[in-house]
Amino acid sequence: MSHDQASYLELLARGAAAEAYDRPLLLARASGAGPDELAALDQAKQLALRVRAELEGRRRREAELSALFETAHDLAGLRDLDAVLRAIVQRARSLLGTEVAYLSLNDPSAGDTYMRVTEGSVSARFQQLRLGMGEGLGGLVAQTARPYVTDSYFDDARFEHTRAIDTAVSDEGLVAILGVPLMLGSQVIGVLFAADRRARVFEREQVALLASFAAHAAVAIDTANLLAETRSALAELERANQIIRDHSGVIERASEVHDRLTEVVLRGGGVHDVAAALSEVLDGTVEFTDEDLEVTGADGRAIRHGDDWVAAVSAGGELLGALMLRGHRDLDPVDQRTLERAAMVTSLLLLARRSAHEAEQRVRGELLDDLLDAADRDPRLLRERAARLHADLDVPHVVLAARIDAPGTDCPGRDAGARGSDAAAATAQRETADRQRLWSAASHLAATRSGLSAARDGGAVLLLPLGPRDSASDLARQTARQLGGTLRELVTVGASSPVAAPAGDPGPIAGAYEQARRCLDALRLLGRSGQGAAAQDLGFLGLLLADPGDIDGFVQRTMGEVVDYDRKRGTDLVRTLDAYFASGMSPARTKEDLHVHVNTVAQRLERIGRLLGPDWQSPGRALEIQLALRLHAMSASVAR
Repeated sequence: MSHDQASYLELLARGAAAEAYDRPLLLARASGAGPDELAALDQAKQLALRVRAELEGRRRREAELSALFETAHDLAGLRDLDAVLRAIVQRARSLLGTEVAYLSLNDPSAGDTYMRVTEGSVSARFQQLRLGMGEGLGGLVAQTARPYVTDSYFDDARFEHTRAIDTAVSDEGLVAILGVPLMLGSQVIGVLFAADRRARVFEREQVALLASFAAHAAVAIDTANLLAETRSALAELERANQIIRDHSGVIERASEVHDRLTEVVLRGGGVHDVAAALSEVLDGTVEFTDEDLEVTGADGRAIRHGDDWVAAVSAGGELLGALMLRGHRDLDPVDQRTLERAAMVTSLLLLARRSAHEAEQRVRGELLDDLLDAADRDPRLLRERAARLHADLDVPHVVLAARIDAPGTDCPGRDAGARGSDAAAATAQRETADRQRLWSAASHLAATRSGLSAARDGGAVLLLPLGPRDSASDLARQTARQLGGTLRELVTVGASSPVAAPAGDPGPIAGAYEQARRCLDALRLLGRSGQGAAAQDLGFLGLLLADPGDIDGFVQRTMGEVVDYDRKRGTDLVRTLDAYFASGMSPARTKEDLHVHVNTVAQRLERIGRLLGPDWQSPGRALEIQLALRLHAMSASVAR
């Protein structure tokens, strides 16, 4: 082996780029090597490149297998479904080298599909996208249960394009998209995607790799559902145990039944494991069957069927199967009740997976509703519920009230005028959609800030922790800006004063919410829609303006003649009036503040008296005038 040929081994050893393999051959040509030597070098180069390609392929497969192993390890210790799904999407994006990866799940109750996890996405519209079944590339994947890939999304006519989907994809800037189905048995429950913002071709190995990750994601979802079913079944078993304990004469046997079924559920057993455990307890053969169900009825009662006993497994009138105890002509009431209770537990095991996702969505809002509506909740239970949501209710929090102020929305206290029935229906529909969008955005914000959120009073209410360097005003402004940016609407946010520790004393939460609502109403009355402020920012005005009122009308009625006089003649009566009250109604101090002669102050006050009437300095009139001055000044600052 020549020195030049050996250099290829050195290139392989240090993992050099493919371009570096041309160098030995070029150097040999430059040094005048003969044709035989050049041919040998070229052969060595081609062999080295094949070895390099094989090594690269093995490294890539090793990385893929490592990622799949890590994903399987995550599933084995599954605690948080969202964390596992995020890890799967992140690994898919990294190994396929795409700019974006995301996962959507079907929502059978709504009849559509929605984004569950995104990685690399920058568009809020894309992250909140919901689309009908059969729409877009994902719809094609779901319909056919096969992977689909497009190297140019907007030029591909194989799937149905809709305005909502195309707008979201355009916002995200996606061009090439690969989608593979998430399968549970023969059912498609969602789609896993990898996408780039440039045209590219996905290789067959990349499609297979993404399909492997999709299989792991489906297992994760199924496992999480089973865990939730186990918890529900266990709760039902606890209730069954209480009923069985009431039969004091058979307490030991009832306890044995409970222990055996609980053990089955806790170790992840299914309906057939329940039947096997029940067979030992009842000293017979118990089987689960979904055949010949017409003999059992659907009320869950154990009835005799020849020499056997049958208990229907049902829920909500839907017959799911039956537990059959064979070879026992006679059963005492306790054993009948045991068979019936086992049938109920079996139905819970079968049905719990259907409600797991809905329960997870409701729990955050339910906790905040309890804090607002039930001040006497047990602090220990509140802390436990909050901990499951990664929220710490023992630190200071702020209550925020948020509302969308879309163009044309009336502020409180203003007459909207007469509307036709069609226009009113369209307005109501738009407001309902706005409330849903606001609640969705507020829920996402609360989850990212370790807080809580709920829909209330036509808007959203949030309970967010207050950082050591934050104030309620800062939090209100940040929330208005973030929600407004997400929704691309004007979102007005009013904040309460800080609440020290909601878990220890939830009583102040309801009052804080009312304070936040009053602050929100005050901001809207002052024409400051789309802004955020806390109650202390408005002082006593926040309390006075919480009720519907006509600001312009109040100012005009109280001191409109003075304002009009200044506007028409270019005088400075309003400023003089403000300085007069600020100086404690002292003409001498007023002239110093205005830098004019005291006679000028006297002349202006005389003119003001003629415009406002002789009692303008009485305590009642003076208070109204000072309030009108403040409102006039604040409205003028907003106008500027």
